[in-house]
Amino acid sequence: MKKIAILFFFGVLTAATAWAQVDRSKLPDSGPAPEINIGDAEVFTLENGLKVILVQNDKLPRVSFSLILDRDPLLEGDKAGLTGFVGEMMTSGTTNRTKDQIDEEVDFIGASLSASSTSMFGSSLKKHQDKLLELMTDVLYNPSFPEEELERLRKQTLTGLATSKDNPNAISSRLAAALVYGKDHPYGEVETEETIKNITVADVKNYYETFFKPNIAYLAIVGDMQLDEAKTIAEKYFAKWQPGDVPTFEYSKPEKTDMTMVGLVDRSSSVQTVINVTQPIELNIGDEDYIPSRLLNQILGGGSSSRLFMNLREDKGYTYGAYSSISSDKLIGRFSANASVRTEVTDSAVVEFLHEINKIVDEGVTIEELQKAKANLSGSFGRSLESPSTIANFALNIERYDLPKDYYKNYLQTLNGLSVEEINATAKNLINPDKVYITAVGNGDEIKEKLAQFGEVKVFDNMGFPAKELTADADMTAEKVVANFLQAIGGKEKAQAIKTASMTMNAEIMGTPLALDMVFDASGRYSQKTSVGGNVMQSSVINKDSGSVSVQGQSMQLSGQQLEDAKINAYLIPEAWVEELGYSLELEGLKDVDGTPAYKVIISAPSGAKLVNYYDQNTGLRIKNENAASGDTFYSDYQEKNGVLLPMTWTIKSAMLPVPMEAKVTNLNINVELTDEDFQ
Repeated sequence: MKKIAILFFFGVLTAATAWAQVDRSKLPDSGPAPEINIGDAEVFTLENGLKVILVQNDKLPRVSFSLILDRDPLLEGDKAGLTGFVGEMMTSGTTNRTKDQIDEEVDFIGASLSASSTSMFGSSLKKHQDKLLELMTDVLYNPSFPEEELERLRKQTLTGLATSKDNPNAISSRLAAALVYGKDHPYGEVETEETIKNITVADVKNYYETFFKPNIAYLAIVGDMQLDEAKTIAEKYFAKWQPGDVPTFEYSKPEKTDMTMVGLVDRSSSVQTVINVTQPIELNIGDEDYIPSRLLNQILGGGSSSRLFMNLREDKGYTYGAYSSISSDKLIGRFSANASVRTEVTDSAVVEFLHEINKIVDEGVTIEELQKAKANLSGSFGRSLESPSTIANFALNIERYDLPKDYYKNYLQTLNGLSVEEINATAKNLINPDKVYITAVGNGDEIKEKLAQFGEVKVFDNMGFPAKELTADADMTAEKVVANFLQAIGGKEKAQAIKTASMTMNAEIMGTPLALDMVFDASGRYSQKTSVGGNVMQSSVINKDSGSVSVQGQSMQLSGQQLEDAKINAYLIPEAWVEELGYSLELEGLKDVDGTPAYKVIISAPSGAKLVNYYDQNTGLRIKNENAASGDTFYSDYQEKNGVLLPMTWTIKSAMLPVPMEAKVTNLNINVELTDEDFQ
């Protein structure tokens, strides 16, 4: 026992001595990159031109089939949005099965089946592969393109488009694409209400008949299958697919801007600015700079330990997160760095973005950063191999981009073998910090002048088109705007003659009908109830100097600024009582409200509560109320009631709603007798 103890002591001493000799100021050298065991793809081509790629994987008794069309990007023009409909239309019924029948048969075998304008994907247990392929090829060969499905998709798309018009991230994405690629490029054009309404079933059929051809297609099979079986099923299910001529397209290559330019979308209700620093880059999978660009981006803005994140969030506290991306594409790739920051630090955040981009190009990366990036990407690459779709994509990329057969087998070795000098060379090759587009979506009045230090500021609308040049009347004031509004609706005297009003509005959210009942009293009392299926889900009451909000039976009393903000919103026509209530008015210029020039007026109560309203320059009517907390309300369909024009349609756009809510007035009573019970 004593001998064992002595040996143990010397063992510990030896280990401690070795530990003491380690230089802990340096990261340990990386071990050898692990070998990636990806099965060799076996490739054969059917007589109709379909190239079939088999990747054997017998770890699970499953198979997946990925069909890819390798067509050129399309400029859809006056039918922009068409390609977004194709896949859904194809899986919505065939000449043999209805959509419900397809869904039931897919679910019965525990499979998955989907399609897009350039792909189809199916996956199932090995024992169900014939049934899956029967369903998959029925969709491929016999889509019926039901008219009613197109109308459902059109309505859904228009709703999503309306939502995106008020989503700062969606606006930022459209603007950046428009600047980098241009509106006459497939990657820069946008869907509009007009282009979506232009799409017909005939257009979808024409697309399908033009581009769904085997001679531009690849079929990747991943799973428990031998080559002979793959050839048999490919012949059985795909040999009758008829080839045809497919049009090709060429586009001018977007170039970097001559000098830094700033694109601004004025979204005055924003309390944050969405920033994007971006430019086009030439980068394709398999290029010399491709794998180094993965490491470069990881260091600059690829995660929570990246330079951008550590600077803008951890050090400066400007944002919850700042990131970058470097994308590859056979037409043109793109570099982007983005974040949402507080309005007041917009220019400071841009300074830090440009500082970090310049620094990584001019000074390069460190060995410590590179080693961490390699470890991170190696881990994520290994985890990705657990998915059959990843294996399929690797096999497809090798064929589509003419990569070496061992490209992905050697991916980690290549990654781990890259040096600091190679990463730094890639940064200089891809990124030019002096020729970037800076896009900002936020409160233009607060940030426009601050952004001018970075370059010429050009203003765009929420769809990425140049904003209309608006010319305000030279002598216009806030008082005149409000006076014009009162005159347009029938005059101040008639507006003040409305002492009370009760209103019912009907709306629908995601197929669920709801009712809004509101009661207004010119003395400052207000009540509102929102009901679903006859059950009151939410209510609020303002009773002069008190107020409360109740949500599903849970009540909360309003006090302080919350109460004051509620009180200023309690009037049916607040403009009629500006003088009596001691409100002040401020004109903040002429703004573009979805294509309509409108004067922005801030109505302020002595308490500090504010109303932000927009009035049509031509008609004088109020068309929008802006509320940073609850969202924006748009007013339309004005009709005369008791000699006063009132809006019969209120469209509410709020972050609290999944889609814009259109509420229509179905019952309106003017100067009704009210009791205290109406405000309880």
